[in-house]
Amino acid sequence: MRAGATSGWSGRVGSAAVALLLLGLPAAAIGADLEIRVLSNRADLLSGGDALVEIDPPPAAGSSIDLDGDDVAGDFALRANGRFQGLVTGLAVGDNVLTVLQPDATGATLTLENHPPEGPVFSGPHLQPWDCTTEAEGLGPALDADCNLDPLVEYFYVPTSGGGYVAYDLADPPGDVGLVTNDQGDTVRNIVRRETGAVDRGIYAFAVLHDPAIAPEPIPWDPQAGWNGKLYYPFGASCNTNHTQGTTPGVLDQAQLEDGFAVATSSLNVLGHHCNPVLSAEAAMMTKEILIERLGPIWYTMSTGGSGGAIGQLQVTNAYPGITNGLIPSQMFADVWSTAMEVGDCLLTELYWAKAAESYTLFQKMAVDGHGPPQSSCAAWVALFVPSAIPTTGCFSGSTLPAASVPESRDYNPVTNPEGCRATVQDIQKNVWGLRESDGFAKRAIDNVGVQYGLEALNLPPGDPGKITFAQFLHMNLLIGGADIDGLPTQDRTRADPGTMEIIFRTGMINDGAGLATAAIINQAADLNVEIHTPYHAYAMEQRLLATNGHADNHAIWHFGPGDTAFDTMDDWLTAIYSDESDTPLAEKVVAHKPALAVDSCWSGSDQGPLEDCAGDVFGDARLKAGMPASHDVPKCVLRPVDLADYAGAEIPVTEELLPLLELAFPEGVCDYDQPSDGRTPSVQWLTYENGPGGEPLGPPPVSMPLPEPGAALGLAAGALLLAVLRRRSLRAVG
Repeated sequence: MRAGATSGWSGRVGSAAVALLLLGLPAAAIGADLEIRVLSNRADLLSGGDALVEIDPPPAAGSSIDLDGDDVAGDFALRANGRFQGLVTGLAVGDNVLTVLQPDATGATLTLENHPPEGPVFSGPHLQPWDCTTEAEGLGPALDADCNLDPLVEYFYVPTSGGGYVAYDLADPPGDVGLVTNDQGDTVRNIVRRETGAVDRGIYAFAVLHDPAIAPEPIPWDPQAGWNGKLYYPFGASCNTNHTQGTTPGVLDQAQLEDGFAVATSSLNVLGHHCNPVLSAEAAMMTKEILIERLGPIWYTMSTGGSGGAIGQLQVTNAYPGITNGLIPSQMFADVWSTAMEVGDCLLTELYWAKAAESYTLFQKMAVDGHGPPQSSCAAWVALFVPSAIPTTGCFSGSTLPAASVPESRDYNPVTNPEGCRATVQDIQKNVWGLRESDGFAKRAIDNVGVQYGLEALNLPPGDPGKITFAQFLHMNLLIGGADIDGLPTQDRTRADPGTMEIIFRTGMINDGAGLATAAIINQAADLNVEIHTPYHAYAMEQRLLATNGHADNHAIWHFGPGDTAFDTMDDWLTAIYSDESDTPLAEKVVAHKPALAVDSCWSGSDQGPLEDCAGDVFGDARLKAGMPASHDVPKCVLRPVDLADYAGAEIPVTEELLPLLELAFPEGVCDYDQPSDGRTPSVQWLTYENGPGGEPLGPPPVSMPLPEPGAALGLAAGALLLAVLRRRSLRAVG
């Protein structure tokens, strides 16, 4: 609250109520139906100093509206949309009390909690160091060390001759602007407004059909006919550990813009820039808030993205439901850390093959690590993404690969600069995990203790080309090893840091799908069992939805599904959901309005068929081949003693005489995949990391409160005051 600001209603409500009593009038009934609603975001998660607000029903004539004692009634009016709305500006960082007081002393109050434009809002303390990139992006110098920037607005248009967007000069408007008809049947001039700016220390951009000849700027309560009220929000690929603002995202997506969608995203929604889904969620929320304050409320939000863009959509929506409503992930991964299991195991198996190359055929390697021919998947994982676990690759390299020249004064080096910036995924997520007491590095949630690598290959039937011998199985598990906190191979297996298993599930870092129940999902699974984008990840997500929500009816797997068909089908699905004004819970509406096309299926061009027509042999990874369930969500297994029955399919009898060798390979026991993962707990949605790792629930969104009822609040005291006044009048009359 601003210095010197009052709590708004306290002084004036009291005087108004006393005035009513002194006039001999009954205390007014509370205005329970008067509600203050923030339309641009939750009232406690606002940023940038402004908020789009609605008061319903419109307050009575003569009502006052104030913000911490300042009159803001002039910001509100009954708008063209028939709603009483205003854009409240000048919010101080912290709590701001907005109060509506009607002439009968009824009203409502709501606290607006504002955060700075650079955040953080719920992601926790900012990472340092952090480089601004506005000049490199052609946006001019940043205004401060937090990379803030005055927004840049540009216009583009499609000429009558057709083609793509070209620059539109406001000072000299072109005379050849083409027309376009959006998906609502509105025909408008094909002119797009693009805004680029800074938020959450990233760079946001959004674009929408807008004709400057009709209005110089958008009006949130009177949007132009070109915008259909819907938002398309793409997420970017990969997973990287940069400590920079990033690059300007592209939003001039002509097909969606001409349909009437607004298109928006942020550089921090590219996990290939900054692989932190919590920060990605915060950036998306803040970007959407800016858009709403410019254009007005969004009907619903659709998202797309492949690989890391699939992770971004799925993790953001699971942990913070409502940021997106309809998801179209492709080249699918469910989350960062179950993917990290595959990456880590690929490193270990690739190192092991190098030690024992002549001992294993191609088919045996496939049976152990779960990937198809030509056995290139693990090599790709190691080359491209193992560096994300190695802190010396450089926080400013712009790549998952080591920097050509690492800034020695800034980046971590265990010998020359042990206090430098550590370029690992866990370190850029340190607000989630917390720090290790031993060295101050971020905790790590990777573990392979007890994993029986090659167990399924050992138990394949005789004659199967992938079958391995018991000697091979034993040798592998004796030597497979692990990796230390700097990503370097070790003889010992990798152990997750204490407390990380509870955090990994609670925060949705292993995506259990609980928060996805209210989202519609068309999962465009990868089509090949080679390279890194193997299709089993889509099936793993479906298994998690089944286990958590009891069904996966809001989810469809499409092999070879056309992207435009998926987009149109999702649009139809969301239109039906959000046109349903019944009191049916949202999760049930999602299932009830699922289109006929949105089912597990195999596509051949425009023809849809049953999934089994092309799913074929869906491979997996080394953990699945070691016995982990298809849900692929056991980052640290519960251990049990070695059981000789596990090796019943070996080519030789595995008897008690061999038990000491097995116990040497598995001194603490082996994974019991009949048990849930160690630390398994349901995910909690809408967490804030403001007060430390692991997060705290934000709780339900704040709602406005009615002002205290004058009669109830003052009660006997007001009556006594009235009697005292009357007594004084009597005494004066007598005197």
